[in-house]
Amino acid sequence: MDLLKDLESLSEKIKQQRDEIAVQLNLAGKEAKDEWQYTEKKWAELKHKAEEIKDDTKETTEELISATKVIADELTEAYQRIIDRIKK
Repeated sequence: MDLLKDLESLSEKIKQQRDEIAVQLNLAGKEAKDEWQYTEKKWAELKHKAEEIKDDTKETTEELISATKVIADELTEAYQRIIDRIKK
């Protein structure tokens, strides 16, 4: 399933971004910290949905994979905004 491979790759990229941001957050402003709190909720949602998809006992639909990819895309954009704020 190409979508599943894409999702796994995107999830790994997001995890790496997340780890890098966490290291720099102590230096960040309030807006970046607020956005970080928002993204942490989305990260938990993404991990949960990814686990559902990986669970062989459950039927995985293209709709679930697509919805999970939307969350991953939102996280990627939000993490980039945080990174941009940290660099200012």
